[in-house]
Order: sequence, then C-alpha cells, then structure tokens
Amino acid sequence: MTQSNLPRARAIIVDAVKTPAHMGEVAVEDRNLPDDELLIDVEYSSLNFKDAMALAGNPGIVRTTPLVPGIDAVGTVSAAPGGQFREGQAVLVNGAGLGEFRNGGYTQRVRVPAGQTIALPGPLNARQAAAIGTAGFTAALCVQALIDHGLTAEESDPVLVTGATGGVGSIAIHLLSQLGVNVAALTGRSDEYGDYLRGLGAAKVLDRAEFAEKGKPLQKARFAGVIDTVGSHTLVNAIAQLKWGATAAACGMAQGPDLPGTVLPFILRGVTLVGANSVDAPLRMRERAWGIIARHLDLDVLEQMTQEVGLDEVIAAGEELLAGKRHGRTVVRID
Repeated sequence: MTQSNLPRARAIIVDAVKTPAHMGEVAVEDRNLPDDELLIDVEYSSLNFKDAMALAGNPGIVRTTPLVPGIDAVGTVSAAPGGQFREGQAVLVNGAGLGEFRNGGYTQRVRVPAGQTIALPGPLNARQAAAIGTAGFTAALCVQALIDHGLTAEESDPVLVTGATGGVGSIAIHLLSQLGVNVAALTGRSDEYGDYLRGLGAAKVLDRAEFAEKGKPLQKARFAGVIDTVGSHTLVNAIAQLKWGATAAACGMAQGPDLPGTVLPFILRGVTLVGANSVDAPLRMRERAWGIIARHLDLDVLEQMTQEVGLDEVIAAGEELLAGKRHGRTVVRID
C-alpha cells in the first residue's frame, strides 16, 4: 500500500520545530503491524505541559517532524497482531515516546507500543482515564515511590507537594490525602487557588517564594516526604527540610533542571532522592501506579478538577497552559 493510498485520520500536526501546530490529516499504516505494536482508535487524550510545549514546536520535545503531539492516548484496539490484546478492548498509553518521537494521541487513529499499553482499569471510563493521563500516572509513580521508601498514614508531619495547582501536583495531593497522609501544597497562587487545593485534600497551603531562592544546606526538618515537579532551588530547599530518613520524589523541572545543593541532607539525615520517569516506565510499574489510581482516586474530585476541550480547541488551550492560565487537568475529546 502506497503512502497516498493509506487511510487518513484527522490530527493536530507539528511540521517543523519552532513552528506552531495546525489541524490536518495523517496517513495511518493499518496493515502488516509488527507483533510489538497495536493500532487503536483514539477516543480521548489530555493536555499536559509537555504537550503544550510540543504544540508550540519546542525542539526539546519535538524530536521528529512531522509529528502528532499528545503523550496520552485512550481508546479501543482496532488491530492487535501480537495477541496481547483483543480487537475492541479499551486500553490506555502514557508516554512511551508518543508525542515526542512517534505520533501521539491528538488524532483519530494511532499506532502504539504494545509493551507499554495497559487495559483500561475497571472503575474508569475512557474520559476519566484521559483526564488522569500522564499527570496522574506520574503522580501515582511518585506516591508509590514514597510508600516503597517507608511513608505511612501514621506519619504526622506533612508531605510537601510542589507545583501544586498543576496536573501532577493536583492529583498527587488528592491521592496522598485519600491514603490518609497529611499534605502541604506549595504554590505561587495561594490567594487564587487556596480553596481549590484544600478541596483536593491539602491541610496547608504554602507560598513557593519561601523555596524559590538559595537556602541553607540544612534547614528545619518538617516534611515527611516531597513530591516535586519544579526542580532547582525549590527541590533543594525541600530536601533540606526533610525529616531523617524521608524521601523526595522528583518528576519535573519547571524552575530548572539544576540541583544546586549539597550532600549534607543525604549523609546527615539519610534522606533519599528518587526520580519518576513516566515515559519509559516498564509495564509492571505502569500497572502498579494505575492500580493506586483505580483504588484511591475519587472520581467526583477528578471531575471537579477537569476541563474538556475538543481537538480543534487544544492548540489554544496549550497556549493558555504555557501562559499559566489553566490549572488541574484538561481532557481532549477526539472525534
């Protein structure tokens, strides 16, 4: 089958780096799929900060062109040559190179890696799974990391969540709260979003200005853990305020990728720094993280933090996200 005769699907496309996205069509190879790939009909995707950067043609995200952005894809299997899934089965994919170096979820039909695809967890429908998306998946990876390193609900001191109004932060706060953990939310917009964060389960709302500049290598120990989406001085200051033996889970770099600190918290307080990589996480970790979400996330709370846009609205929504005009989660309807 030649390229011109291939079935075509409506899609958002980035043709070149540093060039904004536009609506168009892409050809989708639907024959001779290798055993390690699936073809899915996409029902929903979501808008993450990484997606917004891809929509703007950011070369740090867009690794090849032309490219369909969208690091999440939720839909039904239309072809499954390897036998891991059946046609018509509801599935989801987060990361796995989608929207970076292979076409992602902002299209009606897409090929995805079977080894990083999971069946839709029973309590969730496609829209809810997309609303959770990579942000919720990443949050769950971080929560699981803290639990694996000893965090329990019996701990009275709070876990700090930075970048609290974003998708990862919002869902991390809610999951921790649902698990009975005391949560402190860090944001630069406490006046505007304080009630929102407390509604998610935060017991305290702190001002990010306290963490944004260089601080002492060791500070008063007051946190039982940290989930950080910011990096740089914010993460270093949070680590400096961890209790003995506590853990920081790092998954973002909104302030910067640098780590301008010292080894003192690690060797004097025995703290641990772990990373969460939602793109390359193996299947076992994916299923485990989505298990936490399926068991503990309140779907009514998810709905309250979720906004929906159509495929033809996602470019404008991405611009709003980059401008700091969106919070919580944005689900993208593909139809």
